[in-house]
Amino acid sequence: QVQLVESGGGLVQAGGSLRLSCARSGRAFDSPAMGWFRQTPGKEREFVAAISWKGSITYYTDSVKGRFTISRDNAKNTVYLQMNSLKPEDTAIYYCAAGVSAQSNPGGYDYWGQGTQVTVSS
Repeated sequence: QVQLVESGGGLVQAGGSLRLSCARSGRAFDSPAMGWFRQTPGKEREFVAAISWKGSITYYTDSVKGRFTISRDNAKNTVYLQMNSLKPEDTAIYYCAAGVSAQSNPGGYDYWGQGTQVTVSS
């Protein structure tokens, strides 16, 4: 079992920055890849970024490339999502997830956090 807890969400003006954190506990080698997804009311959960166990492989959805950076510190069992140049359309609940491999398909992840709200005002 893996438990995930997100933090770092909040309200920020357009152009600002936030850093989300996802603290994981449980077996380190159980579903070691991590991903970030986001969801707004009435829409499906959307892939944002993913990272492999060692951090050597990362993926991003096109809309966040160049603005968001996913990273991880395995010594601290924490994954981060640095979000810069935020836009109102980035407003969503952000979820972290753990899976076997880094991928954009939410069905490929075994464990999910409870989510953290990010609101970007114009």
